Amino acid sequence: MTLEAEVTERSAAPTAVGAVRHENFSYQRAPMIVYWELTTACALACRHCRAEAVLEAPPGELTTAQALAVLDQIVGFGAPLPHVVMTGGDPLRRPDLDLLVTEAISRGIGVSLAPAVTPLLTRERLQDLKDLGIQAISLSLDGSTAEGHDGVRQVPGTFEATLQALGDAAAVGLPVQINTLVTAETLPDMGAIYELLRTRTLMTWSLFFLISTGRGTTLRESSAGDAERLMRWLCAIAREAPFLVRTTEATHYRRIAATPLERAGRTAAEIEAMPMARGFGIRDGNGIVFISHIGAVTPSGFLPLAVGNVKDTPLPVLYRSHPTMLALRDPAGFKGRCGICEYHLWCGGSRARAYAWTGDPLASDPLCPYQPGSRSTPGGHPTA
Repeated sequence: MTLEAEVTERSAAPTAVGAVRHENFSYQRAPMIVYWELTTACALACRHCRAEAVLEAPPGELTTAQALAVLDQIVGFGAPLPHVVMTGGDPLRRPDLDLLVTEAISRGIGVSLAPAVTPLLTRERLQDLKDLGIQAISLSLDGSTAEGHDGVRQVPGTFEATLQALGDAAAVGLPVQINTLVTAETLPDMGAIYELLRTRTLMTWSLFFLISTGRGTTLRESSAGDAERLMRWLCAIAREAPFLVRTTEATHYRRIAATPLERAGRTAAEIEAMPMARGFGIRDGNGIVFISHIGAVTPSGFLPLAVGNVKDTPLPVLYRSHPTMLALRDPAGFKGRCGICEYHLWCGGSRARAYAWTGDPLASDPLCPYQPGSRSTPGGHPTA
């Protein structure tokens, strides 16, 4: 669910979502990333929360023994193993977090963490996480001021605490990805957020374009035109930004990033060989899979279409064989514009947004305004 906006050697660095080079944009054998919701317990009450997190963990969360069995299932994918992002809720609220991290690493599984910014996230805890072997963390920053950010997180003081956590992570040498929510309300603040982040130490800025699921149904997505203009701006600033710039659930950013290269005469093969193409092809169910706190498996955390449960069926079997997963990995079967688009191997559209809007995960992504065939480029398209 990541993509580079600029051709740079920096993209060889590890990321908070794991970075594994792939070939031919195919993830039939294994995902690149397993997002694992360890718990829905969280002290925050974010307005866009996919998990609809609550203060205390509800009954039914995977036990330690069941969680260790999930790690064994991940090993069952074979080498190279997927990278695991432990998320929530707040994974720091999971009492056996350190054990699960240690056991994952002992199995050869790389681990990153997506903690909530609460009093549990101290500099000492960040140092402990780094010592355990956590490769990177992600933090959320949804406004350039306390008013904007705390309005989304709904806990006063979270803005300053997030900046403190960002500084603490830098102090202990733990790479950070900053995630920023893009909605109709937050979009005008993106420039100011970028200017704020330029003064801080981080590895990646990832902009998450709202999917109307969970609590996010109360917020407004940006318009297709506004999203397109924002992504063109992102491509421009990525050339000089001191960190990587990426998007989440806005896969048509790849089309926008590739277009100048095509116009310059680069072929599809040449573009696919560039570091920026490391995220091409990744989308819900293709390179990504999600495990909920109760073991339910979905194509991503934002596409709540369960294909089974790890308590009943091994994760590799669900990922490789379930009809929904297979369909999500075949862009030729997508409907509408996404099905005939020249860029559908690189992009494919947000399957989560298609599902949220239409109930059909194979429908066109309503956030993308591109009309297939409307641009002729000398370099050729990925389907050519």
